[in-house]
Amino acid sequence: MYMIELLPVFKDYLWGGNKLRTHYKKDSTLEIVAESWELSTHPDGESIIKNTGQTLSDYIKEKGNQVLGTKCKVNDIPILIKLIDAKQSLSIQVHPDDEYAKAIENDFGKTEMWYILEAEEGAQLVYGFNKDLTKEEFENNIKNNTLTNVMNYVPVKQGDVFFIKAGTLHAIGEGILIAEIQQRSNVTYRVYDFGRKDSNGNTRELHVDKSLDVTKLNKATNEKVKYNWQPITGGKYSTLVDCQYFNTAIININDAITRDVTSESFEAIISLSDGLIISDAVNKIHLYKGDTIFIPANSGEYKVEGKGQILVTHL
Repeated sequence: MYMIELLPVFKDYLWGGNKLRTHYKKDSTLEIVAESWELSTHPDGESIIKNTGQTLSDYIKEKGNQVLGTKCKVNDIPILIKLIDAKQSLSIQVHPDDEYAKAIENDFGKTEMWYILEAEEGAQLVYGFNKDLTKEEFENNIKNNTLTNVMNYVPVKQGDVFFIKAGTLHAIGEGILIAEIQQRSNVTYRVYDFGRKDSNGNTRELHVDKSLDVTKLNKATNEKVKYNWQPITGGKYSTLVDCQYFNTAIININDAITRDVTSESFEAIISLSDGLIISDAVNKIHLYKGDTIFIPANSGEYKVEGKGQILVTHL
């Protein structure tokens, strides 16, 4: 097995901008490039293997579950990685957990993490509530368009990290660009959308009843993830999120680092810097910021050379 360079699928949601094209060299013909799904086998948007044109899901079917690793309990990659450019604020939204999503949507729930790639001056996001609410109070705030009064706003800067469990009310704010690592799901319940209209003049659908079912109503705590840097040969390493669905770390590379991909899990690499070079026994790939590499389980050693940062995700 050897590493694979992926090409994303793009989404042109109305709130998006063009930074993924202008800052991250994403090759899309869409007028708006709101999201790039960098690593995805979800039917709503599948990543493509750059050298072959094969979808990542077809590659997995061809090679078998050995490329996923022994920790993977399903027959597919259970995560999805995106880059998201919020020129405008996203809707106030929530995602269900696995139990609810499987029963109601026939899909997985969605727990996720955000790494802030860029943030304009004064940018902020929504993370939960600024006080405890009852279900009745939550419903009344939705009906009376006063939800913004009880939302917890968090100022952000480049490098901030947030872990958003299923059931947490949240929204990416205007002027923020993030890398998102999440469960393989596309289930989103919109709670509030600022009265916006789409290109046809229609307001977007809200999912109030389902949001009332799944939203956790306690006051938000522990918003930002704290780094815990540990020295490694050639740089330093910090785990950002280690949950039942994925483990994501950031690595600062001073000159070169080497990692070993065992039979337990694949690894997914997101480059946060230009000028890095990743290589294994077969390939050598020059990385630009935003590039994503899939390394099958049991691939053995790979090396990343240069000076910069990467995000590494495995199961």
